Amino acid sequence: MASWYEKAVFYHIYPLGMLGAPFANTEDAAADRFPELDKWVAHMEALGCTALYIGPLFESSSHGYDTRDYKLVDRRLGTNEGFRHFTKLCHEAGIKVVVDGVFNHTGREFFAFQDIQKNREGSRYCGWYKGVNFGWNSPYNDGFGYEAWQGHFELPCLNLQNPEVKQYLFDVIRFWISEFDIDGIRLDCANVMDFGFMQEMRAQTASMKPDFWLMGEVIHGEYDRWVNDGMLHSVTNYELHKSLYSGLNDHNFFEIAHNVRRLEAIGTKLYTFLDNHDENRIASKLNKKAHLPLAWTLLFTLPGIPSIYYGGEWALEGTRTRESDAALRPCITLEEGEAKHSDLTDLIAKLARIHTEQPEFHGGRYQELLLTNRQYAFARHAQESVCITAANSDDQESFLSIPVPLRASQAENLMDGSIIPVENGKLNLTLPGNSSVVLKIRED
Repeated sequence: MASWYEKAVFYHIYPLGMLGAPFANTEDAAADRFPELDKWVAHMEALGCTALYIGPLFESSSHGYDTRDYKLVDRRLGTNEGFRHFTKLCHEAGIKVVVDGVFNHTGREFFAFQDIQKNREGSRYCGWYKGVNFGWNSPYNDGFGYEAWQGHFELPCLNLQNPEVKQYLFDVIRFWISEFDIDGIRLDCANVMDFGFMQEMRAQTASMKPDFWLMGEVIHGEYDRWVNDGMLHSVTNYELHKSLYSGLNDHNFFEIAHNVRRLEAIGTKLYTFLDNHDENRIASKLNKKAHLPLAWTLLFTLPGIPSIYYGGEWALEGTRTRESDAALRPCITLEEGEAKHSDLTDLIAKLARIHTEQPEFHGGRYQELLLTNRQYAFARHAQESVCITAANSDDQESFLSIPVPLRASQAENLMDGSIIPVENGKLNLTLPGNSSVVLKIRED
């Protein structure tokens, strides 16, 4: 029986941006933006999403990743009570909730860092941070130095080998489970985190809540170093993300197929996406808007746990600048979004339901069936059935003769319900330009 996260279709929200929170957290009183967020639950449900990744949420000073207080929801969004109500609405709609765990570093306003500023060598928290050194000075003129994430000294790095730090962070996760009933954590900066810390986290969280999901932000590297029975359940599949848009832009399905084969051993466990809060929007990355439906079809049917970054269902565009990621994290009301509803929105909702309903996509084996620069077909296997995706990225229609990997007489088109015969072990299709199809074939 597949777990909830193996079947999941995720929706991804960057709440500070989507809800129009001010960049600087300077107010004493909490805002009340959660009633606006509550409206999105029905939208996620209508799209066919069964899980939400939302974050950052911890009380912070600016962009959300400079944490002030791990047990307080960011006051620019609202109160703990407001978020508790939101998670309850999600769960009532059958939507699991995963939040950002910003555990690699804190902000400078976090209590432990401020204690070092105040008490210097006498602080009991000197060992909570990496590289605290009173022999040199930080760019903030603290009178001491410390290790900072990628040289950003507003983000001092926690020492995740310190038993007190580890226990504190495990208690934070326990707090979020007990207070908000969250279902998982997305570990920010997992690629640079201490492996021992993540191993202990896996063991600790397994006893806190059954089926609690740990997903890490990892860009480069051998993903199975992080994704295994002793570490995390999943990491972000940036490799597939890159190959999807560049493979379509270059008319090179070989790049996508090569990447899927490379990750075959763990690919079904990886968190897959077309865009997110750190990446330019897929609608801005693709050279041809006609390739957007193809990209979404591949995302939902290739191995992985697919996600929709808010606004992607309406083909929102956005490109980061050297100074700002704000264009990737826009403020948008649900009403403004729904006014942009299009055929793409309907396609994504249909693909989400196909992904949820067909067991082939819940960890099913991948098999390449046909591959050229501009045409691609592959199967996902279940016990006595397969789902086959066929795609044509050329502007012209293309005839495909696809070998069927089991004994069958017909295929059902899951997009429109039509029936296509299987003749002599082959599916013979004519695909229009820039189109794709998802088929279900049951063994005779």
